[in-house]
Amino acid sequence: MTAGAAEAFAAIEAGWRPGPVETTGSVDAAPGLALSGLFDVEPAVRDEGDPLPPLWHWLHLLDRPAQAGLGEDGHPTDGLFLPPLPRRRRMFGGGRVAFHAPILVGDRVTRRSEVVSVRLREGGSGLLLLVTVRHTWTVDGQPRTVEEQDIVYKQPDGRPAARTAGPSEDGHPREPWEFTLRPDETLLFRFSALTYNAHRIHYDRAYARDTEGYPDLVVHGPLLALALLELPRRYAPDRRVTSFAFRSRAPLFAPEPFTVAGTPAADGASAALSARTAGAAPAVTATVTFA
Repeated sequence: MTAGAAEAFAAIEAGWRPGPVETTGSVDAAPGLALSGLFDVEPAVRDEGDPLPPLWHWLHLLDRPAQAGLGEDGHPTDGLFLPPLPRRRRMFGGGRVAFHAPILVGDRVTRRSEVVSVRLREGGSGLLLLVTVRHTWTVDGQPRTVEEQDIVYKQPDGRPAARTAGPSEDGHPREPWEFTLRPDETLLFRFSALTYNAHRIHYDRAYARDTEGYPDLVVHGPLLALALLELPRRYAPDRRVTSFAFRSRAPLFAPEPFTVAGTPAADGASAALSARTAGAAPAVTATVTFA
């Protein structure tokens, strides 16, 4: 990275703090029906009053920028919460979510979004800018879901973008909660369409390989988080999820199948979750807690 680029990163860390913004809209059942189909499960929501499963609010109040406003990578070139870095690369690093009460189909919801921290990190691929954005979802002024998302930005430097999860240290014994997904081109395309995500690393193999240096199409970070929360939904449907924290440690790539797995704590109050490919260390780790 050049001295000028390093100075730009430092200036953003020191002084870039966009103001909060609020978006309001109604929750309908159609996106949930679509996600149920993507996971090959019975519809989780059908009618007005049905509660959204945890994290399924991500399918609502989506940003839909104009085509002319997209950059080479498919992301918007400008936006309130996009740091003013030229030719930036964006990665989903993880987050924390508190579920205070369910969001229901038919609810009129308001999402308040704000940047809560901007900090520099030195990573294996160079200097990184870690931006944490808080989203508070309310209904009639009452908070239903509060989440913080960690978004990582870097500038291209010619080095390969891919990280590997490394070999598994424990041989990955079978866990009480498990299922496997195969992230082929169709599944990744459908999830991109469902979330209005135009980032080309998820559907344009030539771009992912030749421009961003990945070995193949990249599995969406939000898709992995949603898959992890399928575990308690399938294996502990009587437990109410109160919080969820997850961290991306390495990307996963199409079309290699990956397994999401979980082990509940002895007291049943929480569970440790992970996603990984066969023989590899976890690419994503998470903890879920129950009421």
